[in-house]
Amino acid sequence: MYAYSTKVYSSRDIERHCRQDIAYRVITANRVPDHATVARFVRRHEQSLAGLFGSVLRLCARAGLVSSGVVAVDGTKLTASASSDSNVDYDRIAKEIIADAIATDEAEDEQHGDARGDELPPELRTEAGRREWLERELVREEEQGEDGEDGSDGSGEEPSDGFDVELIGPNGRRAWLREAHRQLEQKRWMAAAPIPRSRAERLRLAAHFLEDELAAECRGNKAYEAMREHRRLHDKRRLGGPTKPYTPPPIPQGEVNLTDPDSRRMKGNRRYIQGYNAQAVVNEQQIVVAAEISTNPADFSHLRPMIETALSELEQAGVTDKPTVAVADAQYWNEQHIDHVVAEHGIQVLIPPDSGKREGERPGWSGGRYSFMRRVLTSDSGRETYRKRQVSIEPVYGHTKHNRKIHRFNYRGRQAVRTEWRLITLTHNLIKLHRHQIATVGA
Repeated sequence: MYAYSTKVYSSRDIERHCRQDIAYRVITANRVPDHATVARFVRRHEQSLAGLFGSVLRLCARAGLVSSGVVAVDGTKLTASASSDSNVDYDRIAKEIIADAIATDEAEDEQHGDARGDELPPELRTEAGRREWLERELVREEEQGEDGEDGSDGSGEEPSDGFDVELIGPNGRRAWLREAHRQLEQKRWMAAAPIPRSRAERLRLAAHFLEDELAAECRGNKAYEAMREHRRLHDKRRLGGPTKPYTPPPIPQGEVNLTDPDSRRMKGNRRYIQGYNAQAVVNEQQIVVAAEISTNPADFSHLRPMIETALSELEQAGVTDKPTVAVADAQYWNEQHIDHVVAEHGIQVLIPPDSGKREGERPGWSGGRYSFMRRVLTSDSGRETYRKRQVSIEPVYGHTKHNRKIHRFNYRGRQAVRTEWRLITLTHNLIKLHRHQIATVGA
């Protein structure tokens, strides 16, 4: 935490400061951990390090920096520890796996000749030899004692296979395919594991990624067709017009990154990057009250989960008052999410239907809630409230990228990247808390 607070992020840089910097030497009691030890520590304690975010938020709440009011939701793209050149399609993955298999077969033929290579050793090929070996091993175990094994698998509960009709919303095919992909992403989060170091293992992991995405697309398409058939038989009034026939491709489409399969190619400010979508919820004091990362480059589906995460973090920090207003840019416009936040949590939402670069209204986005939101945002109170978004969350990202020089993640895999993002945001909160305490003492 101290290293991230002082703009030191690399494990090698942390090791170097533990040798040279007196503040680091005080913290480590004059011990110098190896950079590999630091990296393994972060890997081993991902959940605990990510949980420190709530502890720091609790300190900020005690200092009066987490007051209720307006919260802003926004996201920024940060580069992953992977190159876009490592993106490959299913065909190339298959070719490399086959090439590795052929190379392995040739090496085994050269080593074993006509033998399989897994034959029993000579002393175990006869019954007498096997009995003698077993008696010898039993005596050895009795002398050394038996070692126990930890049978915990650490697996979490898998998400439901059913489709949430409320989240699907419109009954178009694309909505059902999107819901199937959302369930797949939820399952991947619950089964997140470190990225393997072996290229052969990463090839197989990348192949599984693409195969799972195709399977999810097929499942969503099958569910949509079943829904259409059910309505055709029971409620033709809700069937709607005819839809274009669609058959999922026979082999997986798209690409996956071999260095970090969880990362995605997404558009940053001016160019495309291989990275993650880092999301945050910030209050008026520029304190980050929620921080998560997403592999989805679009912000369309992040309003509801980020607000709910913020409410959960505030509750755990002991803050009983809910935010009164949530503001976000036009990328977060999602009518179902807006309705849920207002109805379930009593938080008003201000999101412009049109982006600032657009001249005029979007085609078909007129009347109803679109016109209502435009009227609210053009009123004096609405304009004043929405202006708080620019002065609350945008300086946080500016400080993170410009002042702290954080443009990319150092770790790979969604769980490790989430831990790193929460370390970045919790140390931002620590810096704000430190400056607030200095200002309070000075006053």
